[in-house]
Amino acid sequence: MSDAGSPPQSTSPQAINAVPLRHPWRWVAAAAIIILVGLFLYGAATNPAYGWSTFAEYLFNERILLGVFNTLQLTVYSMVIGIILGVLLTVMRLSDNPVLSAVAWVFLWIFRGTPVYVQLAFWGLMPTVYQNVQLGVPFGPSLLQLDLQDLSFPFALAVIGLALNEAAYMAEIVRAGITSVPEGQLEASTALGMSWGKAMRRTVLPQAMRVIIPPTGNEVISLLKTTSLVTAVPYAFDLYSIATREIAARIFEPVPLLLVAATWYLIITSILMVGQFYLERYFSRGASRKLTSKQLEALALAQQPAAG
Repeated sequence: MSDAGSPPQSTSPQAINAVPLRHPWRWVAAAAIIILVGLFLYGAATNPAYGWSTFAEYLFNERILLGVFNTLQLTVYSMVIGIILGVLLTVMRLSDNPVLSAVAWVFLWIFRGTPVYVQLAFWGLMPTVYQNVQLGVPFGPSLLQLDLQDLSFPFALAVIGLALNEAAYMAEIVRAGITSVPEGQLEASTALGMSWGKAMRRTVLPQAMRVIIPPTGNEVISLLKTTSLVTAVPYAFDLYSIATREIAARIFEPVPLLLVAATWYLIITSILMVGQFYLERYFSRGASRKLTSKQLEALALAQQPAAG
């Protein structure tokens, strides 16, 4: 027996011999998937119907590269206009003015409730629906008159159609981002003397961007693929139209030209996904619960006892 005055002896706990749970069926499923993918790739590589020689010939064709450039132009112009209009519609939707709020709601109802192909077809028929456009004093003299049938601007009509459709979705994305920020943030900023615009720019929007960026990146990628529908305008100089309607129809080999178009869409989409990743990481600074190596090192130094 130990003495009453002696401290109790500490016994170290025994080490736990932990055996990890085995999952043999995971390896079986992974092996089966690898075999199926390998068989598919081998079959695609040896199948003459894919026309890999034609694919290699037209992958960097001058007309294909022109289609890639035009598709990028359609995407950038439409997205920029869509974001600007989306922010404006968000302000109108959140406004206390019932007229502005109702107009924004009707806009969203129409452009989100109808297919984008139908909208593009309607914009293509705009010169037929409105043959003459007159600007002037109501019930007075006409100052400017345009004959739309004499004008040829399918590219501009395609951009307008895509941008208006995109604005309806961007308005909801921006509204969701703004409403995700607690109202106390805006109230505290205005209490410190900031104007409403400065408070939105310096306090609300930086926090809302964490919610806005991911769906906006998805919308850019979706818009890139939606440009293949501009043939409804009709605009026939995008990537899909040049690959399928121009080259494939001339050489009677649609499969390799579809693969060419799909490859370029994948390349552009991959670049956009990388940019989206870095944007999300930039705007999520301070929101992550994981500590960086520098933060962990500073925390360890702070917890060390002071030297005597």
